[in-house]
Amino acid sequence: MNISYNSESDLLYLRFDDKKSKLINKRVNEDIVLDIDENERIVGIEILNASERINLNKVLPVTHLKRKIA
Repeated sequence: MNISYNSESDLLYLRFDDKKSKLINKRVNEDIVLDIDENERIVGIEILNASERINLNKVLPVTHLKRKIA
């Protein structure tokens, strides 16, 4: 599992699978997007406005990114 955070866009991304695969993005609400693979498994979760939703100090390890996550 990989956890990354972009402080400029306040975006937290949780990636459960390192395999390269075609992904479908499914918006759960205005701040949560699921990345779903071809087998309908959730392989990633994107959380916008993350600092408003999660205590980021408790999410470890966090990699701070300077670039936006696509």
